[in-house]
Amino acid sequence: MGTIKFEGVGTGWQIDIYDKLSVEKLGYLKVLIQKRIEQFEKLYSRFRFDSYTNITLNQVGTFTLPPDAEPLFSLYHELYQITNGLFTPFIAQVLVDAGYDALYSFKSKVLHTPPKWNEVMDYHYPTVTIKKPEMLDFGAAGKGYVIDLVSDVIKEYEVRSFCIDAGGDIRYENIKPLRVGLENPLDMNQAIGVAEISNVSLCASSGSRRTWGMYHHIIDPKTLSSSSKITATWVVAKSTLLADALATCLFLTKPSSLLPHYSFEYLVLLQDSSFEKSSGFPAELFLR
Repeated sequence: MGTIKFEGVGTGWQIDIYDKLSVEKLGYLKVLIQKRIEQFEKLYSRFRFDSYTNITLNQVGTFTLPPDAEPLFSLYHELYQITNGLFTPFIAQVLVDAGYDALYSFKSKVLHTPPKWNEVMDYHYPTVTIKKPEMLDFGAAGKGYVIDLVSDVIKEYEVRSFCIDAGGDIRYENIKPLRVGLENPLDMNQAIGVAEISNVSLCASSGSRRTWGMYHHIIDPKTLSSSSKITATWVVAKSTLLADALATCLFLTKPSSLLPHYSFEYLVLLQDSSFEKSSGFPAELFLR
């Protein structure tokens, strides 16, 4: 057993390893994990001026995508269609203009509706054709995906029992149930309930995490505003990529539009402290 802690992709990480590992092997595993996260950021982060998406995919042309791009790009493409454009990688410029830029200025300008997918790119993995240069943002699912990639690194190291917690987004690989507090977005010292998970991922999204002026980090591309009706969302799914993406989607669309396409459980906390949840969401709630 052992614990790995570090900072990455803008948040704190804690990885608990339940299998037996020596101190030396635990240290080497930490190096491998941090290298994988660095590789991911260099490819897909909009906050890095030298990233693949900011340099290569911000110019007209046809490009072969990296080997790990397919799950991320394909899920974005699917959800763009399912949500009628509400879940979009082209929200990047909107976020920048709202003040959520690489310098975290939080100074807003006039916002403009993002372009449509077919105006910017044709995507047929492994290639993508950029027709119009446009900044891309994968923040709505990127952390979930990098958690899955880190999970792959751990499994390749022949570790089978572990828990990855990256800023409250969790991937737990163990048959023994894990009890997880659901943080109250209005008071981070309190919990609104306790979830019990095993061999799944649990992701949360909350407007209170990054908020400034009239905005938080989730902006509706059609209304160009951040929802004030929804306070937080939680999603349980088999992959952290999917759980992270759907936790964002639930700020933009109803669960009923997503349930025909994906297997997941959800909890949506509304501004008045009422909530909506799926019957199988594995939590005991303290809310009335």
